[in-house]
Amino acid sequence: MIEERSLRVLMVAPTSFFNDYGGHIRILEETLALQEQGVQVTIVTYRQGQDIDGLDIRRTARLPYHADYEVGSSRHKLAFDVYLLGQTLLEGMRARPDIIHGHMHEGALIGSALAKMLRRPLVFDFQGGLTGEMVDHGFLNPDGRIFPWVWWLERFICHLPNVVLTSSLRAKQLLQREFGVAEERVVPLPDCVDTGRFNRERVSQAAQRQLKQSLGIPDERPVVAYLGLLADYQGTDHLVQAAALLKRRGRSVHFLIMGYPRVAYYQAMARRLDVADRITFTGKVPYERAPLYLSLGDVAVSVKMSETEGSGKVLNYMALAQPVVAYDTHVHREYLAEWGTYVPVADVPGLATTIAELIDDPERRQDLGVALRHRAKNHYSWTRAGDRIQTVYKALLGGGDFSGLLSNY
Repeated sequence: MIEERSLRVLMVAPTSFFNDYGGHIRILEETLALQEQGVQVTIVTYRQGQDIDGLDIRRTARLPYHADYEVGSSRHKLAFDVYLLGQTLLEGMRARPDIIHGHMHEGALIGSALAKMLRRPLVFDFQGGLTGEMVDHGFLNPDGRIFPWVWWLERFICHLPNVVLTSSLRAKQLLQREFGVAEERVVPLPDCVDTGRFNRERVSQAAQRQLKQSLGIPDERPVVAYLGLLADYQGTDHLVQAAALLKRRGRSVHFLIMGYPRVAYYQAMARRLDVADRITFTGKVPYERAPLYLSLGDVAVSVKMSETEGSGKVLNYMALAQPVVAYDTHVHREYLAEWGTYVPVADVPGLATTIAELIDDPERRQDLGVALRHRAKNHYSWTRAGDRIQTVYKALLGGGDFSGLLSNY
């Protein structure tokens, strides 16, 4: 059995790590939690991205014909992944890791080559369906001829690892039902939150006032906050439409929409709907400043429509004791339970009405916020997640058992 302090893990991250959004935050916080427990983690990732102090990040070479790439699915990702495969093999031969930990489908596929070469266990960090994400991004037609081939590839990848970690119970059910992955190989590992960092009591009121003034948000307007990727599958267009409905109903509500990409696109939509004066788009918000920006919200919203991907933004809201209006999906109910305020998916008039009702009820907002922070602290800590990952690692290396993790958090 390998001593805990000497455990070496190589993570394969097929993205430009680090950037300030969900999947990257999961990789970051998992790594920090493991390092706190003495695990040596090396992250192999694309050329671009922000370096993080204290993290061992190894990057690919730059593509000679394309220096950047789009968030999500892109026709350039195949070339990036070929480079990533080469870098992964090089770093694997250098570091001789005990565990290969692949994030997302490409990371699991690339990691499987190294795992076979070194005869090491492979862990797949499943953050959402491959075909589902490509359809969401408009990169794949669900009725097209290519779709069955991509689905087959996804199924093939899902059967490569020794263990799959899923960001939601819904994703575990998808792997078992649609792709036939054995139950004993799937361990739920929900997204978590740093409740010390995301703590309203640590945000100064002076900093809040200064930020609100700099963003041009009138003091008298209640604020609806969103932080995440800007995309139609994330419901960003629904937020703009809801703001327009509330304005037409005579409600003085301000939407603080934080994130990227396509900021200009949604700003133009806001102008077309005559609601540009009720929405502030901030663009990218650095992770370390996210608690301050989010703390301006009286109500937080999550209108993501995916049934398999996690929704880590919700946990940040919860940790800040914010009441949350969310589309009624399995993932949102996993996180928020009975303390979420739910709206049927894509029901924009219902979204506007629910936001207004919650704004009009400050006592309920406070009660929900307190309950949600308590839930975040008790169920969604990264320290607990690090313990779960270590239990899986040890079992794969012959020194433990993770059967107790298969059906619960």
